[in-house]
Amino acid sequence: MRDAVISAALQDTQWANWARKPIAGDASARRYWRLSMQGHPPAILMDDPPNGTGATTRFADIATALTGIGLAAPAIHHHDTALGLMVIGDLGPTDFAAHLRDNPDEEATLYGAATDILVALHLQPWSLPLSTITPPVAAEMIDLVAIHYAATPAALSDLTHAMQGAYSQLVDPTPHLALRDFHAENLIWRPDLGGTQRVGLLDFQDACYAPAGYDLMSLLRDARRDVVPSVATQAITQFCTATGADHRSMSAHLACVSAQRNLRILGIFARLAKQDGKLKYLALLPRVWGHLSRDLAHPALVNLKQVVDAALPPPDAKTLQRLGAV
Repeated sequence: MRDAVISAALQDTQWANWARKPIAGDASARRYWRLSMQGHPPAILMDDPPNGTGATTRFADIATALTGIGLAAPAIHHHDTALGLMVIGDLGPTDFAAHLRDNPDEEATLYGAATDILVALHLQPWSLPLSTITPPVAAEMIDLVAIHYAATPAALSDLTHAMQGAYSQLVDPTPHLALRDFHAENLIWRPDLGGTQRVGLLDFQDACYAPAGYDLMSLLRDARRDVVPSVATQAITQFCTATGADHRSMSAHLACVSAQRNLRILGIFARLAKQDGKLKYLALLPRVWGHLSRDLAHPALVNLKQVVDAALPPPDAKTLQRLGAV
């Protein structure tokens, strides 16, 4: 039914008869196709059914803002806000993850280029009307891990209280634009271009204002691939140096920001498995747990670690079986 709606919506556009090839999507309900027609550059069709959040309008506004400071976001060719349909520019066929599978020796180059993007985002003043991650919001955002991952939701109060306390104490609250899903599968590698144009940006409709380094930890604590530790250390040093941040104070700040993200991801992936039957996300839980354990090993997070250890089981066989019982 939805496909018929899409075809009808494109009927009076130049893309009505273009070939469509599905592109793997993300954890959301969004769907993507690469549109092609001989003699024309390809385009991407994005289907994001409207749910009252204004996601496609936000995507268009942020894309315009990003291109306005010289970053590589998709051009907006066609936008049907009522249906949640967009035809956007095709930034290229190869994301970071795909390129690095064949060229693992280039990881430092790609992650250095991605960090350049994050520095540009950090240093730019923004006036986009977006939400902000404050300590109370950060705490609220991890409720999913208590509801869907923990063996009992009774852990919710302890977890959120500990997270709000750690965030308030350790995280510099100064807000910076965060694209939110800044990781290897959402970054397009364009080595034939120069500067910031080498990195194509996707999936930023959920952008918000967040503490410094939020996207940096999204990049380095990737749920879908392991980043070489020396590359991660180099990226953090690069970011701190370029933004003028103090390396020592940023250590606890970044560990707390990352722990919050990974607790939320555990909850999201558990929900996708339990409620939506997307069991493939269970295979990612051990890596996310490893990231979380690394974050919580920071001495400044000892109180949060104690609460997490008491409230959450590791993703062992028993836990994965419980989460996969759909």
